[in-house]
Amino acid sequence: MKDLRVGIIGGGVAGASVALYLGEIGVRSTLFESSDTLVSGPPICHLHAGGNLYREISDKQCIALLKESVEFMRLYPATIDYRPTIIAVPKDDEGKSEDLLPRLQLLKDEYKKLIDKDKNNKLLGDVEDYFRFFSSDEIESLKDKVALKEPKTLEEWMIPFAKNVDLEKIKFPIVLVQEYGINIFRLASCATLALDALELVEVKTNHKVKEIKRVGLKWLVDGLEFDYLVNAAGFRSGEIDDMAGYQRDRLVEFKSAYISKCKKFDDAWPEVIFHGQRGTPKGMGQFTPYPNGYFQLHGMTKDITLFDNGLIRSDKESSQPKLDDMFLDMIDKGWDKEFAQQRGDRAIKHLSTYIPSFKDAKPTPKPLYGAQQIPGDDASLRAAEVSFEDDRYARCEIVKASSVLSMAYEISKKLQDISGKNLQNSKKVEFSTTKSLKEKDITKCARELCLKRDYPVSMADRSMKKQELLDGISDDGL
Repeated sequence: MKDLRVGIIGGGVAGASVALYLGEIGVRSTLFESSDTLVSGPPICHLHAGGNLYREISDKQCIALLKESVEFMRLYPATIDYRPTIIAVPKDDEGKSEDLLPRLQLLKDEYKKLIDKDKNNKLLGDVEDYFRFFSSDEIESLKDKVALKEPKTLEEWMIPFAKNVDLEKIKFPIVLVQEYGINIFRLASCATLALDALELVEVKTNHKVKEIKRVGLKWLVDGLEFDYLVNAAGFRSGEIDDMAGYQRDRLVEFKSAYISKCKKFDDAWPEVIFHGQRGTPKGMGQFTPYPNGYFQLHGMTKDITLFDNGLIRSDKESSQPKLDDMFLDMIDKGWDKEFAQQRGDRAIKHLSTYIPSFKDAKPTPKPLYGAQQIPGDDASLRAAEVSFEDDRYARCEIVKASSVLSMAYEISKKLQDISGKNLQNSKKVEFSTTKSLKEKDITKCARELCLKRDYPVSMADRSMKKQELLDGISDDGL
């Protein structure tokens, strides 16, 4: 298989993971990335091990996200923030917490099936602890407890919520579910270090692809010859489709999240979701913790995370949806500081509706942002599959990062078909490259990426305990 050459366009989580996967099973590839670092796209922060943030998506998508999340954890174990997620329904929302129960029970059963199939899939804790409902009395009983730096029980994880959330604005019961976080800086670090260690992968950063040609059974990418081409160009996948001569319907949506610092909230928090109707002033609020009192905030309103004209469809003339120049400038050149400050302040205000003492938080200067592709015309799609054109071209149009391994496996089957050679059983790949990476090296590289991208270095760390063991690059000045 080393004689087979695969070109991969795009060094985000999709392209980097496909290159890593192929390198692990003995396939040579070249990865093209237009920026100077890998995995620098939209604000990834949540594993979606069940998709419970999204009330509107199908059970089928939720089951797919659960399975894919477990696979993702096996590929990138050092990128996961092992803390649960709380889902709360505000009193002014039409939904009820109990509405999630049938889905949660279904996902719990599916998680048990994954463990029965392979004990190594037990990565979300015990099956019986996949989710739990907390009553009003149970939450009230936790209000006087001391919040901990290292919670171990489900009750201990609930303490910060009980002490700080305005419970008069929340319906009961409250749901706690084992949906964990993904740290995008650690993900970029692991991908960078792992690909650097794989002899079969060549990474070309600062390389924006200019020309693609099909010559018989080969692809020429800027003059380099490949047997197979993978389009993993993120929200610019339509540009690659156009260059390759393929038509594809898709959506692109520009989104942002905001980093804030709240000195009084330096204990270990779970992630907290306040459900709400997307696109309205009461859209979902997402409260994602990092060490040292930093939080990533989403507010699914058009004044915070979403934008007017931020969701664009492709047309008959091009597979690439045409975002407004304003959004492209924000992606390529950065944000106006005053505009970023305004939106960051709104995000804090939105979350302070439910967490009053969070009103004293301050936004950091730079949001997390990017454009997300969605294949087809369903804006609610969250679990996507790889798509193919003939037998020599694949698209990895991920909507959620956890989908990457399912896509890589399907591509490996295509490669086996065109080569006529047997691959090793790629479903049993144990990803020795990422598992051999050292914690200190991962964190060092992740911190360097934080500094390079102008974000607080605390965002490179997973826990206070591990952070204290590392040589400190401080947050001073950020």
